[in-house]
Amino acid sequence: MACPDFQRFMLPILDVLAKGGERKISEIRDLVAAHMKLSEADRAERVASGRKFAYVDRCNWACSYLRQAGLVDWVRRGTYRLAPAGAKVLQARPAQVDLAYLRQFPAFVEWIGGERVPGGEEPGETAGEVASGASSATPEEQIEIGYTALRRSVEAELIAKILGASPAFFENLVVELLLAMGYGGSRSDAGEAIGRSGDDGLDGIIKEDKLGLDAIYLQAKRYDPAKHKVSRPDVQAFAGSLEGHRARKGVFITTSTFTSEANEYVARIEKKIVLIDGPRLARLLFDHGVGVRTKQAYEVKEVDEEFFLDD
Repeated sequence: MACPDFQRFMLPILDVLAKGGERKISEIRDLVAAHMKLSEADRAERVASGRKFAYVDRCNWACSYLRQAGLVDWVRRGTYRLAPAGAKVLQARPAQVDLAYLRQFPAFVEWIGGERVPGGEEPGETAGEVASGASSATPEEQIEIGYTALRRSVEAELIAKILGASPAFFENLVVELLLAMGYGGSRSDAGEAIGRSGDDGLDGIIKEDKLGLDAIYLQAKRYDPAKHKVSRPDVQAFAGSLEGHRARKGVFITTSTFTSEANEYVARIEKKIVLIDGPRLARLLFDHGVGVRTKQAYEVKEVDEEFFLDD
């Protein structure tokens, strides 16, 4: 079982707070996790970015939404208690408390915009419904989901563009990527080192650092992933060339993928060979700003609780 979405935390939070008193958010999370019988695996699940535990983040968001609806009161920093309106909800004992249910409360509707829905009936799709985050994901998770989808689309398009370009373009792309990652010394150094074109790819040597204390041998193959995978013999041949030059390090880059045998081979040999397949190449290009540009930037901010501490 996966960790429930944040809306499913709402009713358990009210149940926990109904037992009386003020409770810190950390205590609420623990009590709610026990109340919902979340397993260790559920509690270990993380949000898409990997920065937070999902159940922690979703419980926090559920408390925030309940507060906006007036069902829980924010007593002080990180501390909540059940509001009178929340007690009435528990007396009515709805099957669930979710975003649609909260739309019957004027304070919540004013907060999200849109029209009030008497009795918590399921509303139609409106601008207010979209603003309320009617997805099962929290607003922050929705941003991450959208970002991930956009990123994957851009990464797929990068590989398609590379496959439609010339071998010389691919050669230059690899040079630009390695420079962006901090390898190769100067632009002229990198260009001279990698300027030996091979069959639909390139081979060369590039400085590992700006001082040239070590060298990295490179091989790149621009293959269509639907037609060709890089196999163990291809990687073995590259390893042999390293041996011939008494080289210790190598990077094999492809727009396609490597076979399992190729990956197993490099894991066993003494030489340090890094295999970069198409998906990883696209991620590196994206992360280092090569072949992409920023269309729009958004900052996601949260309240700085420390700023409001009254010593």
